[in-house]
Amino acid sequence: MKMLRLLVVAAVAALLSNTAAAQTAKPYEPQVGQQGKDVIWVPTPDDIVERMLRMAQVTPNDYVIDLGAGDGKIAIMAAKKFGAKSLGIEYNPEFAKFAQENVVKAGVTDKSRVQQGDIFATDFKSATVLTMYLLPALNLKLRPTILTMKPGTRIVSHSFTMEDWEADEISSLDGRRCYFWIVPANVQGTWKLAFPDGEAPEITIDQKYQKIDGHVNLGALQGGLRETRLSGANITFTFVDGASVRRTFTGRVNGATMEGMLRADNGAEARWTAAKR
Repeated sequence: MKMLRLLVVAAVAALLSNTAAAQTAKPYEPQVGQQGKDVIWVPTPDDIVERMLRMAQVTPNDYVIDLGAGDGKIAIMAAKKFGAKSLGIEYNPEFAKFAQENVVKAGVTDKSRVQQGDIFATDFKSATVLTMYLLPALNLKLRPTILTMKPGTRIVSHSFTMEDWEADEISSLDGRRCYFWIVPANVQGTWKLAFPDGEAPEITIDQKYQKIDGHVNLGALQGGLRETRLSGANITFTFVDGASVRRTFTGRVNGATMEGMLRADNGAEARWTAAKR
């Protein structure tokens, strides 16, 4: 009987102890400066988040992916204020769960979510807009993958650059900087032009990210390309032909082909195409 009493007392004590532990256990709360896999967590201010999304001109047609989602605020604002679909990728499982709870609280689960994942092992190429607040070394590690994304994909980074890949735009707000890039099409190489008047010159384009230059081969005559511009898949260049006619080409790149509209300074207009050799 005495043994039974002892067992009952022990069971009650264990139950009370577990209950007390459950009552005193605190929900997960991230701390500014806490160590992550590759970075410490410092939240992006709300006005910077909004500025980043406005630089990318986010619309309801976009799919925003935030690399290193933290508390989920970028993914949430993209959905709630801009109407976009969004995904946050966060390495820390507890933090990812916390961020997804914030998504639920914000009432945007139909458009947004945060998932646990490693940004270097997750396929984010379906994004139309990519946001990040990572260290420069991580930006550089991601850069080769980013440059293979669909031309025209918009990239925004809080505070940190892509080194020699110059930003298309830099914005400052309260001493903080945001950097914006548009993923350029790959146009490096030689292209055979075709347009209605029968000429079929070749142009050779040299490329460093979105900056392009080159020359046109007009048989015995070679001339430089002028007014070159590449923005995503949109391309513009000008050259003066053998008859001293200035021709301006605007068009779009689609893999190994280009096409668009040609305008000459004599008033002629025509469609043009080009194929990569």
